[in-house]
Amino acid sequence: MAMFRLQSSKVLAVDMTGDAVKAKNGSMVAYDGEMAFKKLSGGGEGIRGMVTRRLTGEQMTLMEVKGRGTCWFADRASEINLVSIQGDKLYVESSNLLATDGGLRTGTEFTGLRGASQGNGLFTTTVEGHGQAAIMSDGPAVVLRVSAQYPLTVDPGAYVAHQGNLRQSFQSGVTFRTLLGEGGGEAFQMRFEGDGLVYVQPSERNTIAGDV
Repeated sequence: MAMFRLQSSKVLAVDMTGDAVKAKNGSMVAYDGEMAFKKLSGGGEGIRGMVTRRLTGEQMTLMEVKGRGTCWFADRASEINLVSIQGDKLYVESSNLLATDGGLRTGTEFTGLRGASQGNGLFTTTVEGHGQAAIMSDGPAVVLRVSAQYPLTVDPGAYVAHQGNLRQSFQSGVTFRTLLGEGGGEAFQMRFEGDGLVYVQPSERNTIAGDV
C-alpha cells in the first residue's frame, strides 16, 4: 500500500512500491523513480459514477499514478490533511479531495439541501474502504468530535468533510453572520448528531443560499 506523508503542510508526498494512487488531475508537482500517469473519466466507480456526476454537477476529475518512487502533490497552496479510513465512509466536497489510496472506492451520495445551498449540486463525494485519503482546506483544518451528548452545528461555508456514524440534517434561519448583523436573506446551517468527526476550515467558501 502506498504511504502518505506530509512534506509540508501544503505538499503531500506519496511513497510507492508498485502501488497506485488516485489524485486530483493536475495536482502532481514532482516525482522521482518510475511513474505512469493515466487520466480517469469521472470520479465515481464505473459508468454509473460518471453519469451521476454529469447529472448532479458534482465534478471531480482524477488521474491514476502508479509506479515506484515518490510523487508529490499540491493544489493552489491549500493546506493538506491526512485522513485514515478503516472500513468506514468519508464524505467530502469534491473540490476538497486531493488524493486517495488506489484501493479506496470513490462515489457520490445524495445530501439534499446542503448541496443546493452551496451551489455544488445535490450530491457529495464519498470515499470508502481501508487506506488513506488527503483532503484540502483553506487554512489548517480543525477536526471536531461529535458525540451523543454534544451534537455539532456547522456553517456550510466552512464545512470540508465528515466521517463516522453521523446523522446529518439542515436548518434554515439565524446564522453566525446574521447574529453579527452581517447576514441577509435565507441561509442554512448543518447539524450533525451521533458519533464521528467533522472537518471544518477557518475560511468560508461562497454560497448561494444567503450569507452563511
